[in-house]
Amino acid sequence: MKTIKLLGLIVLFLGFASCSNDDDITETLPVESNLVQNLHAPQEGEQGQPVFGEFVKFNFETGQTTTSDTDWDIALRGTIILINGGEKTGIDDEPNRTGNGSAYIANGTMGSVISVDASRLKEDTVNSQAIPTGSGTGWYIYAGSPTHLITPIAGTILVFKTHDGKYAKMEILSYYKDAPANPDAFENFDKYYTFNYVYQPNEGDTSF
Repeated sequence: MKTIKLLGLIVLFLGFASCSNDDDITETLPVESNLVQNLHAPQEGEQGQPVFGEFVKFNFETGQTTTSDTDWDIALRGTIILINGGEKTGIDDEPNRTGNGSAYIANGTMGSVISVDASRLKEDTVNSQAIPTGSGTGWYIYAGSPTHLITPIAGTILVFKTHDGKYAKMEILSYYKDAPANPDAFENFDKYYTFNYVYQPNEGDTSF
């Protein structure tokens, strides 16, 4: 009888231990790949006049734009890309930084950039952006006269730490509405981003 009771207690203990171990297991979420088309990031001014206007904020987790003051990862206006980390750079109408975001530019393809190099991550700072703006210094080339085209630089991958400490990588495909194969700056509407991105939803995981 004592043996039966002892066996029963052992089975009960093992059952509790098993349940406890199951509870401790954290589910690994799959890495997400998405295409965003025609994200409009307008600005006012230009043509030698001061540039201004509200930035369009985007969240990699939801894959959507947002009006939230806190739950955004990148903010776009014209060719400018800001991150939700660091401090204001001094641009008119830019959003306040409330998150822990940072970024850098990697050379390669979406397939070849397989992990985050954390040592290269930078925040926005006064008079300095983690993703620089300007022809040949960031993600695009401005052709100037006569075409005036803005073209993404081939082999440029933007790598981000999100506002809440996750990671994403992004490849800008086009700056023109509907991503024409051969855009015409005088015929096609600009400031419409089409881009691929990959989002790593697991905290602390720097792989893609």
